[in-house]
Amino acid sequence: QVQLVESGGGLVQAGGSLRLSCAASGSIFGFNVMGWYRQAPGKQRELVAVVASSGATNDADSVKGRFTISRDNAKNTVHLQMNSLKPEDTAVYYCNLKTWAPVRDYWGKGTLVTVSS
Repeated sequence: QVQLVESGGGLVQAGGSLRLSCAASGSIFGFNVMGWYRQAPGKQRELVAVVASSGATNDADSVKGRFTISRDNAKNTVHLQMNSLKPEDTAVYYCNLKTWAPVRDYWGKGTLVTVSS
């Protein structure tokens, strides 16, 4: 059973930076996609950025140029470097892992990011 553990959330002023990390325990086989989603109060969960085991990435338009996702396949970890943070980035950020062998969708418990104006 794979478990995801997030770290790195917190309170930061607008314009500041934070780095989120997520470590996946357990064995992961085959092609997979790790990444981050977020959910602000009263809003639906949305994709922030994901990176495949092949290295391909996909970012939300709202974070392009400010957030950078990276991963270490050997350590099953994914990181999200968030720069130039805005108050609208305030949300609970969830780590996600999607696998296809077998087909599974794993979620972390979430880490709160608060950006003050």
